[in-house]
Amino acid sequence: MANDIDFYFDFSSPYGYFAANRIDALAAKYQRAVKWRPVLLGAIFKRSGVLPLMEIPLKGEYSLHDIIRTARFHGIPYRHPSTFPISTQAPARAVLWLQNNAGDAEAIAFAKAAYHAFFVDDINIGEPEQVKHIAEQLGLPAGAMIDGIATPAIKEQFKTAVELAVARGVFGSPYVIADSEPFWGFDRFDQLEAYLKNGTI
Repeated sequence: MANDIDFYFDFSSPYGYFAANRIDALAAKYQRAVKWRPVLLGAIFKRSGVLPLMEIPLKGEYSLHDIIRTARFHGIPYRHPSTFPISTQAPARAVLWLQNNAGDAEAIAFAKAAYHAFFVDDINIGEPEQVKHIAEQLGLPAGAMIDGIATPAIKEQFKTAVELAVARGVFGSPYVIADSEPFWGFDRFDQLEAYLKNGTI
């Protein structure tokens, strides 16, 4: 059986949101499964010495235009959040807790719902109460989840996950690794598909 695809994402990343709308269907087309791996761009940027996208002169203004255009081009619903960027530890830790305690399918359903809440419904998913509400709407164990993401164990697990991502070369969101081949950005999904189809590019 083919190896799983590793999908690294941050909930504050619009391009990560676009990728989240496409990655599972693309992988399934080539009989692959996806491992959803939340990361924290703030911590990664400190390691790589990079500014957040919207803080880069000229590029930040262009990127906002490109984000909206990309959503329109791909037919993905998008409304730029009124608070942006946000802290994403709470939803990221929630994904890990759900993977540990509910299952991968439940964690993915939550991740997609959280992305939609932020980039379509303009809900600040950095707030634990909003994270809890999203889980409740999905019928997930929201109370236990919220308690769980505040524990030292899940905090340490997330910290370790980010460190392991950096060790694998992850520096942005989305970042996909298929076998040992890395792809950074939603605009590389055509190349990702070519690799999945042919085993090479």
